Amino acid sequence: MDTESLRLFVKVAESLSISAAGRTLGISPAIASARLSKLENQLGTDLLHRSTRKVSLSTEGEGFLPYAKEILVQQDAAMAAIGSEINEVKGLLRFTASNTFAQLYILPVLPEFLAKYPELDLELRLSDTEVNLIEHGIDLALRNTEAKDSGLRARKLADDQRILCASPDYIAAHGTLDTPKDLVDHQLIVFKDAKGRKLISAVQDDQNEYVFPPVNGRIRLNCDDGTSMKLATVAGAGISMNSYWSVAEDIKQGSLVRILPDYNVDDHTAIWLVYPKANALSAKVRVFIDFLVEKLGAADWDNS
Repeated sequence: MDTESLRLFVKVAESLSISAAGRTLGISPAIASARLSKLENQLGTDLLHRSTRKVSLSTEGEGFLPYAKEILVQQDAAMAAIGSEINEVKGLLRFTASNTFAQLYILPVLPEFLAKYPELDLELRLSDTEVNLIEHGIDLALRNTEAKDSGLRARKLADDQRILCASPDYIAAHGTLDTPKDLVDHQLIVFKDAKGRKLISAVQDDQNEYVFPPVNGRIRLNCDDGTSMKLATVAGAGISMNSYWSVAEDIKQGSLVRILPDYNVDDHTAIWLVYPKANALSAKVRVFIDFLVEKLGAADWDNS
């Protein structure tokens, strides 16, 4: 299969214009159209819906797109291994991460990265909802779970300690807690679909088993966005469990306080950079991973 035709197809999918894709690759619209028709004949299906005014992906084209991108990544990686200039740091890099983490730690350092690689463009998809990297054509993702999909690889960025916290106003209104069993008497804020996590005593005189949220606890607020959950906690809506990196500044400023500091969350999570498996990384993904590791890999997000 002609990889240059695949590259043309990917460009058409991005611009929804055969002419524009052809110009990007330095070929005429007629030649571009002929190459796409040949590719469709090889595959035995229409990848595009064409009209006099626009181009759109067919259902088959949408399904084929992530695999076409992966083939090109493999080609670029292979050429990089023998020193080809095809693997220059340029093009479009699609990156997904949680909105909360990106706002706090990634967006502030992006200008430096973009200045360093002027031929590279970034497309950010920021959401606490996990997306399928292959299906959505994502080059790199930041997640707090290691890749379980056999088609993905991961590199650890940092540890991800969780703590319980509440606002001083909430504590003043509802009282302090001595042990996790007191949680059933409080208003709880939880992240959507979060599993119960064990709370382990840091002192040896309490060997009871606790979880957050407790089975009989009252969940007053259920959120699907980490930033919103933290803001609700700062506003005094209840007690929530947060990654320490997301609340470190709030605790430092006093807008949040740690609850039950003698109990640690038994959750050995970490922050991972996850990417589609390839024999070698494309240059654009490799340099962004290296940049994030340099800037964030040594961050102190431990409040033990």
